[in-house]
Amino acid sequence: MFDPMLNLARHVSLRQLQVFEAIARLKSFTKAADELYLTQPTVSTQIKRLTDVIGLPLFEQIGRQVYLTDAGRELQTAVKDVFGVLDRFEMKVSDIKGLKQGYLRLCVITTAKYFAPEVLGRFCQRHNGVDVSLKVTNRDSVLERLISNKDDLYILGQNPERELDMVTKAFAPNPLYVIAHRDHPLAGEFDIPMERLTGEYFIMREPGSGIRDYVLKTFEQAGLKPRVRMELGSNEAIKHAIYGQLGISILSLHTLVQEGPEPQLTILDVRGFPLQRQWYVAYPKGKELSVVASAFLAFLDEEGEQLSKQLETTYHRLAARREVGADSPEPRSGARPRPADTG
Repeated sequence: MFDPMLNLARHVSLRQLQVFEAIARLKSFTKAADELYLTQPTVSTQIKRLTDVIGLPLFEQIGRQVYLTDAGRELQTAVKDVFGVLDRFEMKVSDIKGLKQGYLRLCVITTAKYFAPEVLGRFCQRHNGVDVSLKVTNRDSVLERLISNKDDLYILGQNPERELDMVTKAFAPNPLYVIAHRDHPLAGEFDIPMERLTGEYFIMREPGSGIRDYVLKTFEQAGLKPRVRMELGSNEAIKHAIYGQLGISILSLHTLVQEGPEPQLTILDVRGFPLQRQWYVAYPKGKELSVVASAFLAFLDEEGEQLSKQLETTYHRLAARREVGADSPEPRSGARPRPADTG
């Protein structure tokens, strides 16, 4: 007698199910290939083999949009159960091993890449038996991965406005400053009214960026609208556009930590800035954290103080030209923002 479950167990691999899950979640073969570091032909081949075994189509494509079929939706439910069981098993094994061995999966928003690798490095030096993986992507993708419980912990630049079942904890300041080329006409001025920025060209992050949304909301609340010259997909691209004097931008101070002793960029002393934000570590509500994930949460409490000191150093280096300028007047008391003012 033919047993379909035995057929699936023999002929379906976990890799095929992983590819299927990524396509079902991202609704795109291309995005799934990027996330799994596979070529698109490889992804298509894995899905074809899976479809052949099941004997029914799993996806249908209308235009550029990918949709699950009835069979695909049933398989998606089953795959979530399978991976859930495996994740719980992996966590139990990690707990048995303790911090002598273990694995930490961390997913962070793009701006956090300026400090997350160093933090992970210091964590691994303390617990040298732990292996780590780091996924860097934009805010919307981080939230989607959190909802799907793809990683152990997540680092966000702000609490999401939409209601999500998750636990968040602030661990370090994340101030946003107005950044310009050091030769910009406003570089030597103090207490600049925000209204003056509307006459400048702005370089903005792409839609889906948390900083972009926060900046636009800030301008909107002030009854102002920035004059956007271009939208770029990374903070590095924005900094290079400022190097080329194509405009100004509002960036996290963390993106400027690696600027040299004679930086081309400077912080503008704009009224109401910095915009005070925090870094948050998050995970789904009800998630049982492994020993390694719990240890990393505690470790972030220590790292918050070190990150704050790093920001102080960066701020003074980028504001030094304005502060020591011979032709610049002294600022009004309290006009000069400090990164340590976390609000």
